[in-house]
Amino acid sequence: MYGTMKVAIGGPLKLAFRPWVEGLENIPAEGPAVLASNHLSFSDSFFLPAVLDRKVTFIAKAEYFTTPGVKGRLTAAFFKGVGQLPVDRSGARGAGEAAIRSGIEVLERGELFGIYPEGTRSPDGRLYRGKPGGLARVALATGAPVIPVAMIDTEKIQPPGQVMPKLMRPGIRIGRPLDFTRYQGMEHDRFVLRAVTDEVMYEIMKLSGQEYVDMYATAMKRQLTEAAKAEKEAEKAARAARARTEKEQADKLKAAMEQADRERTERQSGP
Repeated sequence: MYGTMKVAIGGPLKLAFRPWVEGLENIPAEGPAVLASNHLSFSDSFFLPAVLDRKVTFIAKAEYFTTPGVKGRLTAAFFKGVGQLPVDRSGARGAGEAAIRSGIEVLERGELFGIYPEGTRSPDGRLYRGKPGGLARVALATGAPVIPVAMIDTEKIQPPGQVMPKLMRPGIRIGRPLDFTRYQGMEHDRFVLRAVTDEVMYEIMKLSGQEYVDMYATAMKRQLTEAAKAEKEAEKAARAARARTEKEQADKLKAAMEQADRERTERQSGP
């Protein structure tokens, strides 16, 4: 099914957008490897597999696979066909542990496992701090090499709010494999996990040319959401204030006009 979907989706994708690629020789012809990529767009999980000869498996929300109805079944079939694995976000430690288990299983089969160390799409095109759990733990538990990958300009193809994608050439840079076997067996040491993750993020930064932000993308998204909410509330308060001012002015004008009418009536009815 993956091969069929790759031809059905990858072929037209390559034909329409003509993505350029550097470093394909860094993908091993066989054996396990972790592809650690920056994350700019929903389409990243389609452009990268489209240019590779080997199957690469990413993880996706379990909701994509469990939605009822015809649309839900079609969505599930699509994500399975393009090599996505469902991750159940419930449980004590949520998606992180599920992603680690899924990644280890993929690598133990000798396949390629794709992961986004930032944990979510960049909210503004910059590169954010990598989360130390999934990537490093999967690599250290399996001994698989980590291959840094940089997606270039994929966020410009279909920005938020734009219905039709823009036809342009995105890019993919694939770096040399990183060997972390010197840390094998230390996948529960938080300092080692941080060091491994930071080394990978540094390589991605060099490949992508992105500005690096030393905070998590999820935290930045919260800040942006809170700022947008505060701005909306401020605009609402400003509108309410303007409405009160306009009403007060209208009431004063009405009162003045009524007073003028009374005075005119009194003058007309006087001796």
